[in-house]
Amino acid sequence: MTAFKVIRPILRLAAIVAVFYIAAASLMYVFQRDLLFRSSGVLTGPQEHGLDNVYAETVAMRDGTSVTVWRSSPSDEAAPTVLYFHGNGGNLAGRARRFQSIIDNGFGLYAPTYRGYPGAGGQPSEAAIVSDALEHFDRASENSSAIVVHGESLGTGVAVAVAAERDARAVVLEAPYTAALDIAAQAYPWLPVSLLMRDPFLSRSRIGDVDEPLLIVHGSADATIPLSHGQALYDIANEPKHLVVYEGAGHTQLWSFGLLDTAVEFLDSAAFPAGSR
Repeated sequence: MTAFKVIRPILRLAAIVAVFYIAAASLMYVFQRDLLFRSSGVLTGPQEHGLDNVYAETVAMRDGTSVTVWRSSPSDEAAPTVLYFHGNGGNLAGRARRFQSIIDNGFGLYAPTYRGYPGAGGQPSEAAIVSDALEHFDRASENSSAIVVHGESLGTGVAVAVAAERDARAVVLEAPYTAALDIAAQAYPWLPVSLLMRDPFLSRSRIGDVDEPLLIVHGSADATIPLSHGQALYDIANEPKHLVVYEGAGHTQLWSFGLLDTAVEFLDSAAFPAGSR
């Protein structure tokens, strides 16, 4: 009886801990997409952000879901179009300055939003977003002789998935991850993330099917997606590939550190013969 009195509070504590653990795991499972896909704001038109040569187009995906695409033609037929997959926060309008820089360099632009984000119907998921992205690549290719696939943060997983199945001219990954699953596992080491996560975005499993010239750009001070992810993805990627690390750059600072100039230099040296762009 004495031994039972000692064990009973331990069992009670274990039961309480188990209940809280199961509850936490259940909440994470139910709300995981709210944590991964963090859309916000209202999608205003490109002209409201000074993008006079960009127009917004409503596109119906294969299943009928409508999404918004911002498009602009390249300066000439030989110039590539940048197929831009944005990050998980905000919406397309928050990338207006980046888009202007892309256009100012003579590139065309094809920038779709994701399902469930401002300017689109439906609900976001990896399967739906990747399926849409492949459709977007095919549509962009109809009006451009060359496609450069650019992924930003979350969008790097989309870009890798597309490049693994389509023939792009080059791929640019801005602060990429080995997998969204790996980021979640590092953030929640006490949860069985591999069993719970519905949208793992396994770039490390897909990168081996990417044969296009690849540029990875990362910041050494990135606290959102650590530099180790970009380095690991680079290590397993196929040649030709190039890794640029900006010392002191955080997750959202790569453009201010010169990302576009780096990308243009890379494209001119690795993806386009002299004078072809």
